[in-house]
Amino acid sequence: MRGKADLLLVFLFGAGFAALPVFALLPSLWGFAAASAASYVADEVLHTRAPGFVRRLAALQLDRTLRFAVRSVMLLALANRMDAPDPVLVVGLAVFAAHFTMVMLYSALHHAIRRRRMLPVVVRNLDMSGAGIPQSPPDLLYRRFLRKLLHLDLPAHAGLLTALATGTWYPAGIGYALTSGLAVAAVLALWGQFRAARRMPRREDAIGEVNRQLAEYRPEVALYFSFAAVSRDFMYQVNMWIETLEQLDRRPLIILREHASFRHLSRTWIPVVCVPKADDLAELDLPDVRVVLYPGNAGKNVHMLRVAEAKHVFIGHGDSDKLASSNRVSKVYDEIWVAGRAGRDRYQRVRHAISDEAIVEVGRPQLAPIRLHADHTPGPLPAVLYAPTWEGWSDDDCHTSLIPMGVTLVEQLLAQNVRVIYKPHPLTGRRSAEAAAADRAVRDLLAAANERHEPVGAQLASAERRLTEIRARLDEVSGQHDGDYVQQTRDARVPDRGGAAEWHELRAEWHRLFWESSGPVRHHVITEQLPTLYDCFNQADVLISDVSSVVADFVASLKPYVLTNALGLPDEEFRAAYTTAGGAYLLDRECTRLPEILGSVREPHHDPMAAHRRVLKEYVLGPDRPASMERFNTAVNALAERSAAETAGERGAADRHAAQRAVELGPADRTELVGLVDPAG
Repeated sequence: MRGKADLLLVFLFGAGFAALPVFALLPSLWGFAAASAASYVADEVLHTRAPGFVRRLAALQLDRTLRFAVRSVMLLALANRMDAPDPVLVVGLAVFAAHFTMVMLYSALHHAIRRRRMLPVVVRNLDMSGAGIPQSPPDLLYRRFLRKLLHLDLPAHAGLLTALATGTWYPAGIGYALTSGLAVAAVLALWGQFRAARRMPRREDAIGEVNRQLAEYRPEVALYFSFAAVSRDFMYQVNMWIETLEQLDRRPLIILREHASFRHLSRTWIPVVCVPKADDLAELDLPDVRVVLYPGNAGKNVHMLRVAEAKHVFIGHGDSDKLASSNRVSKVYDEIWVAGRAGRDRYQRVRHAISDEAIVEVGRPQLAPIRLHADHTPGPLPAVLYAPTWEGWSDDDCHTSLIPMGVTLVEQLLAQNVRVIYKPHPLTGRRSAEAAAADRAVRDLLAAANERHEPVGAQLASAERRLTEIRARLDEVSGQHDGDYVQQTRDARVPDRGGAAEWHELRAEWHRLFWESSGPVRHHVITEQLPTLYDCFNQADVLISDVSSVVADFVASLKPYVLTNALGLPDEEFRAAYTTAGGAYLLDRECTRLPEILGSVREPHHDPMAAHRRVLKEYVLGPDRPASMERFNTAVNALAERSAAETAGERGAADRHAAQRAVELGPADRTELVGLVDPAG
């Protein structure tokens, strides 16, 4: 429950259902009508406001279908208690039974359509017009169908209640006819869609069409991503690399393994294929791919690592001092690309795991949008970006400051009269209930503080309409729409690369309008894709974070930053354990150092860590020249050329071996060998 309003809805919902049998047995027509209406309305609103509560009802076997059936049975009981004629009761029972039968048939057809509307490969930015994929069923028939179909009982309910109130039974007949007729019409309409869905292309035909499109495009570099069921939360790992891939000399391709990843992909002109099954992935024809890039370690990576003709590179999704950034699993890749010398040293500390030759320093091309400290214009209040990491997969990897000190930190920040921008990790609270509770408490603190700035809030509300329009257009330009994955593949076309200019302009306008309309003192909780993390960097005067890649990226700005030392390690020990602590102010668990640290923001000439940050920036992110994008592109080209040369060498060696073998054989054996290799002779 999100608050008192949700609790009131739950009470109304429960009271409405509890009152139905009471008013049916009394009997009380108007009491029953009021209880029925209350249960209808509360049921609908709870689906939107408290879906978790509705899911728990279903787990207790009180699902939506049963709730509608209860209302219908109680209505018939009311009619019986009010001495309605037997024909009205019998026909009513038959109509409601037929209605639920139609619901069952409709559900079966819907399930059959979904089973048939499956493709082995989902595609974006390739021309799939020749694949023969049928049109998706209309949203009216296909999306949220159960809610719509169950509500067809309303005419029968309204008609019978009207008949009971007036003593005239024609309204009941009209209501019965409307409910029955509409339910049958809906099933017949969906039957037509089922017949169309039977014309879906076969698996081999769909993969064949994708391979034809890929053969025309001839991708040379692939970015491969998988993260199972939680890939929606991890899509930032892919999205951060898109603009880098688009600037490569060689033709890129993005390969995803989960549909959720596909839906949350950012805008790109790069061809994207989503292949959930390993057998289907093996059917993709990628003869020109020489380099495969992996932003994350996942079990499904092995399905691509088996491609021996390509070189496999772990590029990660940010350099940090966490154990995950120097994982021994990375040994399976041909090379590991890190930002700077710090990444190389981190892997070399993993003894006997990674050779020095396998590590390549390429910088961080994504950091180009981050403005330098010298170019930053402070606002009337210092802006503090608090970006804690999440609780990790286990307690051994739990670096989040939210649990031990997050609430205390935000309380003291508000007392220091600063502007707080709170951006939690997307997975915050996924594993730990304590982290989730601390996150909610921080949000409540900032919301309460914002109540003192209502004029600013009103200004932001007036800009919401334009912000919503921009977001809708951004989704459209990005190739996202409400259709299912099959419909998106059916509509896929080779995009106009000129659309990138509009996309960048819209994003720039969105960010400008968002920050300007919210004013210079309002606090923010950032949980959506916009504003981006790097745009939050540009707004902030100082960062407070935990041991994570966020800190390493923020180093690019040369602005002051703070690392939380929740475990209370001695400063020297903490700095020795974590590379990024070399240029950081360290904050204790009780936040007693906070006023002193904020003084470095208010008086930049008294910033003793500035020199350390300049040294650390090159160590962590590499030199400014040549530019990171140039270094990354050079690394891709060099590895692709090496891969091509090795493949050609292997083929040449195989040909020489076959020729030598033919010389050693007699004439008859050579004739037989040639026949085996080339049956045409």
